[in-house]
Amino acid sequence: MIRGIFGILEGRYTIDGAGVRLYRVFGSPSTVQLTDPFLLLDFFGSQDPKDYIVGFPWHPHRGIETVTLLYEGKVEHEDSLGNKGVIYPGQVQWMTAGSGIFHQEMPKPLEGVEIAKYNQNPLSVRGLQLWINLPAKKKMTEPTYRNIKSLPKERFDFGEISVLAGEYKGLQGPVNVKSDVDFTYFDVNLDGEFRMNVKDGYTVLAFVVDGKARFAPNSPEIGKGNLVIYDRRGDEIVIKGKARFIMLSGRPLEEPVAWYGPIVMNTEDEIIEALQDLRRGTFIRHKEVRIEDY
Repeated sequence: MIRGIFGILEGRYTIDGAGVRLYRVFGSPSTVQLTDPFLLLDFFGSQDPKDYIVGFPWHPHRGIETVTLLYEGKVEHEDSLGNKGVIYPGQVQWMTAGSGIFHQEMPKPLEGVEIAKYNQNPLSVRGLQLWINLPAKKKMTEPTYRNIKSLPKERFDFGEISVLAGEYKGLQGPVNVKSDVDFTYFDVNLDGEFRMNVKDGYTVLAFVVDGKARFAPNSPEIGKGNLVIYDRRGDEIVIKGKARFIMLSGRPLEEPVAWYGPIVMNTEDEIIEALQDLRRGTFIRHKEVRIEDY
């Protein structure tokens, strides 16, 4: 059965980090029930360095995963244990905060040979950051950085698809996440008709990055900046049009959510414990961060 659309959500512009202007597609306790297991989605994009250069200086995370997909520019990242790296266009930085980590993410314009290599406006930075909730049993897991330098990508008759997580017609994402949260994450450049099988009862979301498309039979065209929230029933998605969008599908955790800024746990007591850890200097429970390169 082809799924229909439950609703359309329009995001809002906001300021985060040290003053970065971004577009928050969703990301508050009031939307969790609709987007579970996904917590937050931010789109950041500007050709003016003043909008992003101050970045996201040192801040803590606990209880979640963050996935940063970059379209333009670069993002330098570093954690409090000395691990650091840079992601460029078409690359992904996937962090499992787990029991706790301090890190910073600093968007930067391309420089020197980077400009010629990526053939982009050197001042432009554009990308997406997704927060994924971790189940209660994984909240305090060992932190992990995954540096994904190349995404599996393939052209089909409908256009092109890159797979960050999950599988599409034999194209497998680089990270096996099914032991934590069962979900898929696709980046689709559509020029035609896209069909995707989904699991009945799973949350399915589509965010339109550019262009317009019909995200269900008989739906109106839905354009840039809108989040499509699908009905929970049905096993197929059909999309027609010319657009770039990301496609998310995941098994809802259906667990209590206690949320305080960059810390997402299951109970208020766990939030209080995290804040006490911050004050005491005991927030970092694991003295190493596992690094995985793909």
